[in-house]
Amino acid sequence: MIRAGIIGGAGYTAGELVRLLVNHPAAEVAWIHSESQAGKAVAEHHPGLVGDTELVFTDQVDLEGIDVLFLCSAHGKSRAFWAEHPCPAGLKVIDLAQDFRDESDGYVYGLPELNRNRIAGADKVANPGCFATAIQLSLLPLAKAGLLEGDIHVQAVTGSTGAGVKPSPTTHFSWRDNNLSAYKVLTHQHLAEIRRNLGVGDNLHFVPVRGGFPRGIFAVSELACSRSLEEVTALYQAFYADAPFTFVLPVPVDLKQVVNTNKCLISLELVDGRLVVTAVIDNLLKGASGQAVENLNLLFSLPETAGLRLKALAF
Repeated sequence: MIRAGIIGGAGYTAGELVRLLVNHPAAEVAWIHSESQAGKAVAEHHPGLVGDTELVFTDQVDLEGIDVLFLCSAHGKSRAFWAEHPCPAGLKVIDLAQDFRDESDGYVYGLPELNRNRIAGADKVANPGCFATAIQLSLLPLAKAGLLEGDIHVQAVTGSTGAGVKPSPTTHFSWRDNNLSAYKVLTHQHLAEIRRNLGVGDNLHFVPVRGGFPRGIFAVSELACSRSLEEVTALYQAFYADAPFTFVLPVPVDLKQVVNTNKCLISLELVDGRLVVTAVIDNLLKGASGQAVENLNLLFSLPETAGLRLKALAF
């Protein structure tokens, strides 16, 4: 069994990661670190894990006794962690923060549909951002074919769990429910990794929106397109032919099809020379912990779908 350690175990992504790993056929959780919850039963803090694990949060770090380390702390804390802890030879690392998404310090950007072979040969993987995952999967086939023409406009609505477990005014139920609001307009931090990997520079414009629901991302991209819908559809289907979690559908997609899964569903429409690409993912799974487990599988030469056959909450 692959022994895993988790840093930053109190957050939403860590809770989902534990849920996946305790049911994974080839992995087990050795320890879960949390300074704020040390000594408390993991299932007490993450009540959805009652009956699934008897682990207790620890404030100790033992990197020698594990095969893979997941970093689930807030952005900026991964670099601080490595400043205090030497990395043992042979330890695999999957970082869910944004610290190494620029592929510094030997990290490989962990979007399997883009870097599957590089991930399989890596020691350290930087998991993509949730918005970045949805938007890149929306546009990668066009980018690889040189068809990202002119300005690209993206709007994406995210669930409240994307803001993390720590309460804030914009995650409070009475404010968030039955409400929408834009934020970080044209300046969101995920733009850097999106623009770099798609090779679009400042031509991609992104407006993120807070949605009145807990989980999911609904991303709509719109751009000029000189090809027919049939040509574009064939391009997308060929690009994702070997991707076990990304599907191109001939009908509109919705969030309930992907919530609680590691899937990305994509639909395409062409209107008067403008292509509209809609993509939906679960921000905590394909946008975070599910993709981290997908990367774990690639790192250890396991089937990419191991531990990730999850049913959508479709009703």
